[in-house]
Amino acid sequence: MRKTNFVTTLALCIPLLAVCQQKTETKSPDMAKIKAEIKAVEDAWAAASNAKDVATIVGFYADDAISMIDDKPMLVGKAAIQKEVEEEMARHKDKATVVFETLDLYGDENRVTEVGKTTVTDSTQKVIYSGKYMAVWEKRNGKWLTIRDMSNDDAKEK
Repeated sequence: MRKTNFVTTLALCIPLLAVCQQKTETKSPDMAKIKAEIKAVEDAWAAASNAKDVATIVGFYADDAISMIDDKPMLVGKAAIQKEVEEEMARHKDKATVVFETLDLYGDENRVTEVGKTTVTDSTQKVIYSGKYMAVWEKRNGKWLTIRDMSNDDAKEK
């Protein structure tokens, strides 16, 4: 009798374990797709930077974004970020071209952290400066927005 109860219990538990296993498995995010989406935003950001289009650049930030850039106080909110972008655009040389390169990206379908490299060249393709950055992107209303970023320039060559 005892053997029958054990076999019956085991027969009932195996399907239950399978159901529990299915419910706890999560689908991995398609990081290649997310990286392509972030790259498209970064390419649009570079184009806006090259065109000195402040409004488009600021549009890549969430309203509650925080930006931490080299040798500046923390910028909190879009208004502070916009002021800095305007000042930076005024300092840019006319024919400078910026390129962003995503080196690493991790997270999920709603929030990712990007590690990247910035290269700015003049009209002869000579590197004016380069730097690195980290950006935290969040998908809000179907659009990737920067909620936090940090960047600094590489040391100048001597």
